[in-house]
Amino acid sequence: MTTTATHLRTCALHWADLHESIGQPNILTGFGRGLRGYLAALDDAEQQEARLYQAAHLRTLERDPMQLGDRPTPVRLHILDTMRAVEAALHDTADHSASAVQRPPMPFAPSNWPAADRERRNQLARADMADPRRWRWTGRRRPVPYTALWLLARVEGKGGPFRTLTVVEVEQIGATAAGAAARIEQALDIAAQRRTLEQRHECGGRIDVHGGEGRAPVAHCTGCGRIWAEGVIAA
Repeated sequence: MTTTATHLRTCALHWADLHESIGQPNILTGFGRGLRGYLAALDDAEQQEARLYQAAHLRTLERDPMQLGDRPTPVRLHILDTMRAVEAALHDTADHSASAVQRPPMPFAPSNWPAADRERRNQLARADMADPRRWRWTGRRRPVPYTALWLLARVEGKGGPFRTLTVVEVEQIGATAAGAAARIEQALDIAAQRRTLEQRHECGGRIDVHGGEGRAPVAHCTGCGRIWAEGVIAA
């Protein structure tokens, strides 16, 4: 549960960071990007991916020639894709969880009750229906920080018109939270990462790339021991 809570807090706390970085220039020292120039000959697929990314980016800048005004600020597509994926995953999980654990609102009093009792009951029913802790299916997605914290409250068993989550339900929320947090951390380059390239070095060894947390990435061949870094190639 602690790990799930940490992941949900990561989603809530770093959502504003994603918004701020969506229009910023790409930082080439992020994990797996700064080494592209050095590993291009070893990983042609990455080059192709970069070209496709650039083409997609340019398409977002297309506009009607008659349109007036300044050209919009280019967006970082991988940040935008991350935000869309995280928003959809958390919102869908909250929808599913609420449908299972949220208690229906208290019914209003029957019309044949005494007037005073009926009014007291109806006041309680209206308050229960308007409880801000309720998850509402409005057709409009709530902000990601709200959704993440709503799921966190359910995982931690906070009060409200809900029953306690089962172990399976907690695990389902945990899986979604872990995936969402990993996407955010990777997009913002705030977590240590390691990746093994599919294509091997000419010696036959695997190439591991280490980076993240704002550090320049470093590649290491597990066969011959060769190292690639920013501007440095060591045998």
